[in-house]
Amino acid sequence: MRGRCTLQGPFSGHLPSASTDHPACRNLRGEKCIVKSIRGHWRLRNEADILKRYQSETPFLRPLVDDIHDPADPPSIVLSYLDSDVLTESNKKRLSRPEIKQVARCLLEVLRLLHRDGMVHTDVKLDNIFVNHGQGDQRFYDIQLGDCGGVVSQDSSFAKEGHVIGAAFTRSPEATFQLPWGTATDIWSFGTAMLSLVFGGGYHLFNPKIEKVEPGSDEYEFTVLKRMHRFFGPYPQSYQDFKDEDTMTIINVINAQGPPAKPFHRVGPREVPPADMEFLLKIMKLDPRDRPTAEELLADVWFTEESQDTRDPLPGEELRSEEQHGEEGPGA
Repeated sequence: MRGRCTLQGPFSGHLPSASTDHPACRNLRGEKCIVKSIRGHWRLRNEADILKRYQSETPFLRPLVDDIHDPADPPSIVLSYLDSDVLTESNKKRLSRPEIKQVARCLLEVLRLLHRDGMVHTDVKLDNIFVNHGQGDQRFYDIQLGDCGGVVSQDSSFAKEGHVIGAAFTRSPEATFQLPWGTATDIWSFGTAMLSLVFGGGYHLFNPKIEKVEPGSDEYEFTVLKRMHRFFGPYPQSYQDFKDEDTMTIINVINAQGPPAKPFHRVGPREVPPADMEFLLKIMKLDPRDRPTAEELLADVWFTEESQDTRDPLPGEELRSEEQHGEEGPGA
């Protein structure tokens, strides 16, 4: 559905050749920018319209820089360039607890703004969160949510008819069941992003690849639903309120496997710090009506508490930290 044209060259209001394969273009002032192109789909114009509507109200959306009118084909927009994305940064080095909170606050500020008007981002995930690097102890200077092409109203037919949105293992359960969804679907996806940052190391809790189920498999989305049950189940019978027989059939099959053997709340502090556990459990509710709003989460005590990071270092990170600080390992 998406096509990105990220090019380097003398950008002067004309789209450079699509055969150029460098990561960015430059405007007349020599500043890097991203050219995004797509043919035959509403997402590109929608992204431009959403950014024009909201980017002046928050510094946490990746802004639109310009529209390209010449050439008109392919349709293209110009977006601000940022150094990296949070998925890449987390895979390089797991984020500290203050860094996770910094990302969380920026995300929630954007979601609060969108949700105020009943708008749903629909694709909150780590590789849609862009960053500029900071200096010294400040790892990130800018944090901005991007890829706003799928932002729609929760009152739209797209939402009310339960159209498929986002990536399979960051998508909310109600969206996976193709039930009507609203702003609460973004809160679930925000929670999956926080889970991945807390674990680090490229570990995504609901990823079917953990069970060797690959994309394209008939079992892929069913495995996502089973993993949701394993950690945050059982699925509540309140799903009957949606009056969808297929959904209840799937829920009953999954719930019939018995109570989760190791629910998420039993994960130990060496993997998830207790304060983070408490915050995440407020978010990861299988019934969307039970999830807090972005505004409620921004007021949570989690943002001001300063408890210890109890996580064990990931393999290789302890050694890397010692090298960076010039420390000698044990037994030296």
